[in-house]
Amino acid sequence: MDIAAEVLYPAVDDLAPRLSAGKLEKSLDAALYPGGVDSINLVTFIALVEERLEEKTGRPVRLVTEKAMARKSSPFRTLGTLADYIAQVLGRER
Repeated sequence: MDIAAEVLYPAVDDLAPRLSAGKLEKSLDAALYPGGVDSINLVTFIALVEERLEEKTGRPVRLVTEKAMARKSSPFRTLGTLADYIAQVLGRER
């Protein structure tokens, strides 16, 4: 699965109408948090991504866990770090 093309970029499109200022770029280098979207929109974006992942995999996928939040380097910094983190989560669930 191409996580960026099939999950993240469509979720960026879904989030776009909710952003009052600026927009989130469809690039793996695009900042999510901090610097890209505010905390409310980050939560919304993650929920959209989780929904898309469930549609693609047929099972629920939780991205925000204690383990994710305890990481030294947040998986929610950029779209690229999130894509890498999703690949790790999906790999562990196989």
